[in-house]
Amino acid sequence: MDNLQNIAALLAVVFYWLFSAAVTIRVITRRRPVSGTLAWLMVIYVIPLIGAVLYLMIGELNLGRRHAKRTRAMIDPYLHTISHRFGGSEAALPGGPLAQGIHQLLIARNGVSALGYSAMQLLDTPEAIFEQWLRDIEQATDSIRIETYIWHPGGRVDDITEALIAASHRGVKVSLLIDHAGSRRFFRSHWRKKMVTAGIQVVPALPVKLMRALAQRIDLRLHRKLLIFDDRIAYTGSMNMADPVSFKRGAGVGQWIDIMLRLDGQAAPGLSKVFAWDWEVETSQRELPEYYPADTQWANWVSVIPSGPGVGEDLIGQAVLSVIYRANKSITICTPYFVPSEAIFEALCQAAKRGVDVNVLLPKHNDSMMVGWASRSYFELLLESGAKIHRFDGGLLHSKVMLIDEEVALVGSVNLDIRSLQLNFELTIALFDGDSSTRIGRLLNSYLRQSEMLTLPCWRERSRGARVLERSMFFMSPLL
Repeated sequence: MDNLQNIAALLAVVFYWLFSAAVTIRVITRRRPVSGTLAWLMVIYVIPLIGAVLYLMIGELNLGRRHAKRTRAMIDPYLHTISHRFGGSEAALPGGPLAQGIHQLLIARNGVSALGYSAMQLLDTPEAIFEQWLRDIEQATDSIRIETYIWHPGGRVDDITEALIAASHRGVKVSLLIDHAGSRRFFRSHWRKKMVTAGIQVVPALPVKLMRALAQRIDLRLHRKLLIFDDRIAYTGSMNMADPVSFKRGAGVGQWIDIMLRLDGQAAPGLSKVFAWDWEVETSQRELPEYYPADTQWANWVSVIPSGPGVGEDLIGQAVLSVIYRANKSITICTPYFVPSEAIFEALCQAAKRGVDVNVLLPKHNDSMMVGWASRSYFELLLESGAKIHRFDGGLLHSKVMLIDEEVALVGSVNLDIRSLQLNFELTIALFDGDSSTRIGRLLNSYLRQSEMLTLPCWRERSRGARVLERSMFFMSPLL
């Protein structure tokens, strides 16, 4: 018996080391940043066996064979329709020298850069957002397409649901694409059944199932926020389908603060194409926009920048780097989660050192403890470079905005963290006209007035325990 136990123990040890060695080789042979490689190696050896299994489940960008095959087959048809519909303008690209990096990037990647629009609304309170959504739902005649990460029943969201059901009953085609992990409560609620019964198409994006973990990465998320009405009006921004009055009331961070932009013109079907792409990936149904505005001389311009595994990898990250390196006067960043890539963090520090006025605006209280500590690990180096850090104390500031030289604004769903830039399916738009940038600037200034600026001497007085936690989370930041 003792011999059998000794043999079993020896076999277990041999299996562990062979398995760990095989996963280690797999980690170091993948093309990933050194920080990410080191973080995964630490997980594999600090958490024996479990760490290696976690890497196989969530350590690589594996969409699964079905998703990957469908995505590859869609690229050429979608790029052709984009360039055919939007690529014929001979007008000079807008935005001046600062915007040229974005134009060059998008033309090279998808064949089109700027889309025209005639009017934009910046909605920065939940009351204004819900009221405008309800008006557009009531006025829709052909189609309503909604894509979101979180659908949280309760409060004004229930009003939206009832309005969508009424729209479906009057013959409007209503299609909802909702991230499965972010909206589990919704998919278990009676609201989903009620909408499906009313004829609304409700599709869970990236469903989380145990068996899927064997074939694809299970923590990839659809994080975009899109609402499109009749392909003529489109919204994008940071707000999920959640009423701040009833959403995460017990988290101790206050109400979430968000913005949404309402756009018309070419921008609306351009954003609708992003929805159509995501819809086809999940359902195999091709439903491209049916309305395109007539050619005209647009007064305002915007670029649509989607990114995510399988297509447009790190496209938003490249656009962010482009504008940071081209900035001459000022950079203001508003993000709830600040865990930047090495490249973006170094670019921000270099910008501050060359005299650019760099301001990073963050919520004082965060709903993610690990991300909060990881974020704070960047503060000292950022402050030493001459950048300014402002902590907003009026709720969880969830808006995701960048304003560069008061000329170009980036607004969307992407957080300035590695997960958003490299893993999630995200969407950002770049605004080039002066009026839009001015309005974005006024919004950011209103946030700054409700914030406290962090000073380097004050920050250096934090406790030793805080420093240890920061460094621990800094090392894990590539995996957050």
